[in-house]
Amino acid sequence: MTTDIFSVLRLPREVLFGEDQVAAIGEVAAKHGSRALICTDARFAGTPAFAEIRRHLEEASVAVHVFDGVEPDVPCENVYKCADFARSFGPDLVIGIGGGSCIDMAKCASLILTHGGKLEDYYGEFKIPGRVLPIIAVPTTAGTGSEVTPVAVVSDSNRVLKVGISSPHIVPAAAICDPVLTWTCPPQLTAIAGADALTHAIEAYTAISRNADASLPQKHVFVGKNTFSDMFALKAITLIGRSLVAAYGGGSVPEARSDLMLGALTAGCAFATAGTSLAHAVQYPIGALTHTPHGLGVAAMLPYAMSYNRRIATRDMGDVAVALGIRRNGQSDDALSSAAIIKVQKLFEAVGIPANLKALGLPEDKIDWTAEQAIGIGRLIKNNPRPIHLDSMKSLLQAAYRGEIDAAAL
Repeated sequence: MTTDIFSVLRLPREVLFGEDQVAAIGEVAAKHGSRALICTDARFAGTPAFAEIRRHLEEASVAVHVFDGVEPDVPCENVYKCADFARSFGPDLVIGIGGGSCIDMAKCASLILTHGGKLEDYYGEFKIPGRVLPIIAVPTTAGTGSEVTPVAVVSDSNRVLKVGISSPHIVPAAAICDPVLTWTCPPQLTAIAGADALTHAIEAYTAISRNADASLPQKHVFVGKNTFSDMFALKAITLIGRSLVAAYGGGSVPEARSDLMLGALTAGCAFATAGTSLAHAVQYPIGALTHTPHGLGVAAMLPYAMSYNRRIATRDMGDVAVALGIRRNGQSDDALSSAAIIKVQKLFEAVGIPANLKALGLPEDKIDWTAEQAIGIGRLIKNNPRPIHLDSMKSLLQAAYRGEIDAAAL
């Protein structure tokens, strides 16, 4: 007897979630070494929370060397500066504390300190030849999911678009997700990060479903939707759908913050193997043109990507609607999939996400260029459930620029 069940799981060996779990960081780090390079930014390095983290490490006899110069979007030069700063210290583990950029910096610094060379040597999938220094990820925002994923994104001054390094070798050894660290996150950042996480979850759940031959996970870091990713994605959609507005507005902070961080974590677990798709592909060139935050761009594009994919992913989007709290009440999957798009639009509107690409700041005369660049991001485009080509990408972006959801269905 055979089934169509197929699953892939690539996650940290240890994931801790809950209020005050960051107090365990010393004991967790000591399992991996005694000399820790910490990658963080100048703002967080000056907080009492950081001082407390450092104390926990030192009490566990873990020596620390702090690089607090992490820059947004992780410029390659910033990584080399960090690696040079740490080399004489000789770390045997790397800890990333902060938003996605700080965790991506930890991944990249670990890579360069272990294998040397330039980051461009590792762009793409499966280019890292072996293990790197153990990475511990401690997120202070609820959004990127980088604490559990095999991806690091960097900015290369020789390229217009940001680029990704994708390898199971850079999945952190441990992730400590403490919602208390997000309590001081300002409303706008809360909205952008949370919207990014919801986009991760929805794109993972509606990703392409591939034939599950044994070579698939060996040839692709992102394998498409599978049983494990579906489980994590639906949980993430439920958690984020019910908590994003409350966390953004400051009401019921502890409960909402916990739900939102757990939602971001489970969304990361989902797209770590399923991958993301159309909205993320479009954001790469849009981000380069508008210099807007990643989460803002993917969220602005998500309803239009959902509309484009709806005819292929109708049943999956019906499940998304239910996860967002819409009752089935005998409704067809077609009706539910439409309701899911409306629900996402309203949710994003409530937290200040731009309603279309014009409001995001995309110049109208750059729509065709954006389409050309987006269609070339194969690792994401190949995950989309409905094939898309240059002409249909241009039409989709025109609809997303004008704010025409129905037209996006093409």
